[in-house]
Amino acid sequence: MKRPAWTEKENLRTIMFGSDDRPDSTFDIVIIIAIAVSLVILFVESLPMLPPTLKLVLKWLEGVLTVLFTVEYILRLYCAKSRRGYALSLWGIIDLVATLPPYLAIILPGARYMLMLRSIRFLRIFRIFRAFVFINEGQLLLNAVGRSLHKIAVYFLFVLILTSCLGTLMFIIEGGQPGSAFTDIGTSIYWAITTLSTVGYGDITPVTFMGRMLSGFIMLLGYTIIAVPTGIVSASFIDETRDPVRNGRCPRCDSKVRKGDKFCSHCGEKL
Repeated sequence: MKRPAWTEKENLRTIMFGSDDRPDSTFDIVIIIAIAVSLVILFVESLPMLPPTLKLVLKWLEGVLTVLFTVEYILRLYCAKSRRGYALSLWGIIDLVATLPPYLAIILPGARYMLMLRSIRFLRIFRIFRAFVFINEGQLLLNAVGRSLHKIAVYFLFVLILTSCLGTLMFIIEGGQPGSAFTDIGTSIYWAITTLSTVGYGDITPVTFMGRMLSGFIMLLGYTIIAVPTGIVSASFIDETRDPVRNGRCPRCDSKVRKGDKFCSHCGEKL
């Protein structure tokens, strides 16, 4: 007797999206191996002076893998409970972006090196091996970054204004000096950014005494302010871990906990 069509679709969904069944893990492991092979091919193809035969073999293998990833995305879209929901979800967008580069390369040859985006899909390995500790710590970090996002935005705006002012000041000091590379305000702001961030390419250097004094001040200033975002996120991270139980859920993994529990039964977090 022929099985109902919906049953076959449910089985396919279990294989591709399930979290407890063995077929799901097996399928994801195969895809991750294929991604690793694809990235190795990308690295090898970028090497100069490859034998033509090897180039042909690598091109053929990449074509096979492209077909595999395309079919995988179509099947995920087909068997998803909500096609729109999957297509617009984080994993759906990642799967699509990782599939498109070979097709974009038909128009823009350099776009094929965007295949490196497939490495993002390695994050599935945490779900496959049930690495709850890593998942929960990652969620905790994301929550901390989210809580400090406004502070970081204000800090970034402050740094942007600061570099613009310092770059303009350097242009006033160095502009028009013989042999000076500070030919315009844009170049001066670029120099201020590289100096304040302690990168210091050395392609633009001041030639006057006042310019060098200002340069030294900006270098020292860079060391004092570069750690500010780290402090902001660290403080939010500490606050996140110290949050009490909210609405009967663990502050770390958001799992339900019972009243009186001292530890979360899901991730082991102390409540």
